[in-house]
Amino acid sequence: MTLLLFLHIAGSVLFLGNIITAAFWKVRADIRGDAAEIHRTVNNVMLADYAFTLPGLLFLIVTGSLMAAKGGYSLAGLNWLTASLILFGITGVLWLAVLIPLQRGMIRLSRQALENGAISAAYKQLSAYWAVFGILATLLPLFILYFMVSQPF
Repeated sequence: MTLLLFLHIAGSVLFLGNIITAAFWKVRADIRGDAAEIHRTVNNVMLADYAFTLPGLLFLIVTGSLMAAKGGYSLAGLNWLTASLILFGITGVLWLAVLIPLQRGMIRLSRQALENGAISAAYKQLSAYWAVFGILATLLPLFILYFMVSQPF
């Protein structure tokens, strides 16, 4: 169980660490307003999602499922585990249905900005949506982390 717990915590660090760090670098690039820097950054945010967020997510799912089964945790009724799973599902939907399409759009629009030399209003709009939904998709896993550590109910 110790190895599973270690891998679960490592997955949490990869997952949360990357989503927070990626947002930091993207916001900094947007503030600077340099099209080349923005394009590099939005490409690297997507790359980092595949390199860090996705493996972290897989560690969390696999080790969490194994530990829940070994620990005999109930999935019946509302408890810290089922609440976490619900929040995790909502986070996944946000990433798959909203954030990843927004990131793809920002990559496309930032490439256009390189060609015509200006960041478009369309890019800025996608970036604003990404920030709003990204904050939500970051806060939910932080609540899950709190539930995992404190097991309040």
